[in-house]
Amino acid sequence: MVSPIRPTGIPAVSVTGLDSAPGSAAAKARQSDPSDESSFTKAVGDALTSVGQMDQAVANAAERAAVGDLESVSDYMIAATEAQLATEITVAVRDRAISAFNDIMRMQI
Repeated sequence: MVSPIRPTGIPAVSVTGLDSAPGSAAAKARQSDPSDESSFTKAVGDALTSVGQMDQAVANAAERAAVGDLESVSDYMIAATEAQLATEITVAVRDRAISAFNDIMRMQI
């Protein structure tokens, strides 16, 4: 049985069926530590925060360059390249996640 979609996030999935015996893999999965979900959520949140901080550092360096307070142009270029790479990786991961979600939605039950 799948619970209805909630507008605040990903719906919880509840599976009942053949492997509901106490020692089965499904029973062990249901008893798994709920902190696994929160650690994944925390890791994604931390990664996005890091990308935002890199972008903010580049904006600050660009502002210092415009005012004339930038010590080294190479520091700005390194920060800009790191932020660009982090953004590209984030977009690639997002695209993969969307593709996987679409593949799952196309599966026939």
